[in-house]
Amino acid sequence: MWNESTDVVIVGSGFAGLSAAIEANKAGASAIILEKMKGYGGNSVISDGVMAAAGTEMQKRAGISDSPDLMFEDMIKAGLGLNHPELVRTVTENSKEIFEWTVDYLGVQYMDRVDQFGGHSVPRCYTTHSRSGSAIMKRLLAKVRELGMGVRTQMLLKNILIDDTGKITGVRVRDGFCYPDRESGRDIHIQAKKTVVLATGGFAADIPFRSAQDPRLTENIGITTKPYSTGEALKEALRIGAAPVHLSCIQLGPWACADEKTYGVGPDFSSYVAFPYGIMVHPDTGKRFINELADRKIRADAILNVGKPCIAIADETGVRVSGHRIDHCLEKGVVKKFNTLKDVADCYLLPLAPLEKTIENYNRSVENGKDEAFGKPVLKDAKPLAQPPYFGIRLWPKVHYTMGGVGINKNAQVLDLDNRPIEGLLAAGEVTGGVHGACRLGSCAITECLVFGRIAGRNAALSEKKG
Repeated sequence: MWNESTDVVIVGSGFAGLSAAIEANKAGASAIILEKMKGYGGNSVISDGVMAAAGTEMQKRAGISDSPDLMFEDMIKAGLGLNHPELVRTVTENSKEIFEWTVDYLGVQYMDRVDQFGGHSVPRCYTTHSRSGSAIMKRLLAKVRELGMGVRTQMLLKNILIDDTGKITGVRVRDGFCYPDRESGRDIHIQAKKTVVLATGGFAADIPFRSAQDPRLTENIGITTKPYSTGEALKEALRIGAAPVHLSCIQLGPWACADEKTYGVGPDFSSYVAFPYGIMVHPDTGKRFINELADRKIRADAILNVGKPCIAIADETGVRVSGHRIDHCLEKGVVKKFNTLKDVADCYLLPLAPLEKTIENYNRSVENGKDEAFGKPVLKDAKPLAQPPYFGIRLWPKVHYTMGGVGINKNAQVLDLDNRPIEGLLAAGEVTGGVHGACRLGSCAITECLVFGRIAGRNAALSEKKG
């Protein structure tokens, strides 16, 4: 029956999959890594390369007081209390170690700064030098190859195979799969003598499946992910009895630009410049309507309630203080540059007088160190929005991350409908549910993928061989 055999079959070649492979190998197990596309890494490659970690040396040098407990509280608050606490604890208590692992073991280089993103109560976010997840992916791939492993591409998971006793025995995959033709290639069977690890990401691009969970998410809502984020492995795991957790919790990126497809470059401006050092206004009133550093769900829902793209504005000082270049955003035309506020208002059809009053009130909040109107944290290096040129962008949410997936425990074991581990099946990363609850805090995904990827890899290798 079996075309080939290995100890551990890992499905997916992103952050979770490759970190699982590394740990399985280090623990003495053989492993095969399967990737359905021609290239490696999935959405990990196109992520912004930012991870969250609490209690790091970088924070201490910057005088930032933080702890896993505080990070836990922030994640629970953003998740509206729907998070599974033991999973959140696993992420936060291992966040410092996993950040150091990327630096010391993988050799990843980060910018010499600690940022505070929406929903975090203190700065704890670290950005790779390239501002891309590819910086981490390249190091993971190099380590995988150094350990004598590789990634088998164009291998679409069709079925998770089970014996008569209910144990996972391996997988049936389509070898030579050519996206999106599901009948391309040929069926082969790979035995997993120990464990199958699912690390296949989310289902943001699966419009029928996602809209069944949240009817707002029709084809009119774009995506920031790769177009092949279509959840085959998740649906197969559900078919064999895995517990579904939080499938209707689907995150939209509030920083997404209405004038470009997929993730694009606009978020580099909105996330790093406009939200922390500027404002977002209603397109009809020219007034602020939300805390620009609230968590993603609060901001995305607020924009959707407006019903049309909203405008984020920053100035020359905000760009300079942020430390981020926006030339590429200007070149693409998604961010526009203006000499005066009147020019901003004319371009976006904003009422000028209310816009000027809004900025006047905002500047007073910055000077006083407290945002009375919406409770936005006033960062210590924030300055009044008053130095031309001004910059603007049109924002409309896009599906970015699916918090729901298969249920797991802190050991990365997939759980059935009775909350019992399914023998021989582990999972890590976005294919799982429970970590983030209703809303994921920005920069926590990479942390989660690497933490649970390593746990899955270690536990996969330690699993008892099936008789």
